[in-house]
Amino acid sequence: MKNFILQAKAVADESRARILMLLREEELCLCQLITLLDLAPSTVSRHMSMLVLADLVHARKEGRWKYYRLADAEPDTALSWVLDSLAESESVAHDQKRLQEVLAQDKKELCDRYGY
Repeated sequence: MKNFILQAKAVADESRARILMLLREEELCLCQLITLLDLAPSTVSRHMSMLVLADLVHARKEGRWKYYRLADAEPDTALSWVLDSLAESESVAHDQKRLQEVLAQDKKELCDRYGY
């Protein structure tokens, strides 16, 4: 029951839903997510903590950078439902275009901007 409540709360926020959609293609570092969401680093970190706690996202640290990727999406799970439900969203399409721009940027320069 506890995991269900955590997942329901996690996917009920627009920013966290956007994060899940951004992570469906590849692993991203915190700085890339901050840039994509245009939110304060502390806000994005809080969102990521909630997604990790809900077992929707896995995190790993490499040097000074923290990377996030989706947990394995089993059919009939909250994660699978979010990915399927938002696949055709206009805001998701916009985020995907921005993702390509962010991926083209030098990651070190991007992370230096946020002090990571």
